Amino acid sequence: MLLFLAVSLAPFAIVAPFIGPVIDKIPGGRRITVFIVAVLRCVTVLLMVSRLNSVSLFALAFVSLVLARTYSVSKTAIVPTLVINDEQLVSANSKLGLLSGAMGFAAAVPAGLLQLIDARATLVMSAVMFGLAGLTSLQLPRHIATSPLPAEDIEIEELRSLQVRRIAASMMLLRGVIGFLFFHVAFWLRDESAGTAWFGLALGLSSLSIMVGNLIAPFLRRQMSERAMMLFAFLIIGVIGTYAGVVGGITAGIILISVTNGMGSVGRLAFESVVQREAPDANRARAFVRFETLNQLAWVGLGLVAVILTLEGAVGFAAVGLVCIFGSGYLFLNRVN
Repeated sequence: MLLFLAVSLAPFAIVAPFIGPVIDKIPGGRRITVFIVAVLRCVTVLLMVSRLNSVSLFALAFVSLVLARTYSVSKTAIVPTLVINDEQLVSANSKLGLLSGAMGFAAAVPAGLLQLIDARATLVMSAVMFGLAGLTSLQLPRHIATSPLPAEDIEIEELRSLQVRRIAASMMLLRGVIGFLFFHVAFWLRDESAGTAWFGLALGLSSLSIMVGNLIAPFLRRQMSERAMMLFAFLIIGVIGTYAGVVGGITAGIILISVTNGMGSVGRLAFESVVQREAPDANRARAFVRFETLNQLAWVGLGLVAVILTLEGAVGFAAVGLVCIFGSGYLFLNRVN
């Protein structure tokens, strides 16, 4: 389990110091990075086909993780250059999230059928999809590169603004709660009858909840600010977590982890929108890599707490509820216009 946590963090250790700055410096960096990453992921998956029973498969899987994180950072950095105004940021980010989730569900059926035939057939399908993604990325406009001129001073000032720091701290806490709940539910259900099936159901509903979160986020943004969206996410998790702590049981736990992941999507979209809007002069790839590294550290750190403590189900649920109520109180008392 500790090895899994270390591996989940390791890609950020590579992306943060090296890849992020490069993306922002080279002409057309973000556009060409998306293309190169898609091609490299296609090649990596093809290499896996002949190495399913080899130790080198793990090295290729690690490379795939690094490439996935690189794409994620590039995608987030590109979005502000493709919208007409800042009010469209949440909507644009949510559409990308919905599209990603929908494609994941759509690909699951043929991938599962191919898996019954041969695991290598699924890998070939993945390679084809990555190749198509690379070709599609060439349709991105050429103006999405950042200015080659350094913007260090103004970047630091923008990223250290009160609004950015507070939304970033809230996002770290939210990601930490998601990490804690993931491992808490996994270890708790391990000792329950049909524990693996229950955990599979929890993950499935969580994926659906993430799509719902992406779907409702634009509506929420039209009704409230990004800070209020983050407050809303914490408050919902806090109430459901407290209720699950009182009631206990598998059903309450599955509902809590599903709602938490859905509200995590709402919070993430609010966070990305604030950073994209409030730091227009920042090297966004580098900035988002740094934020994502901190968020992943929070996910791993609180996940490790769940692994070490192995609390009773209801106790862990109540802890999540109390932490999120504290988070909502922090956001309410520290309002930033």
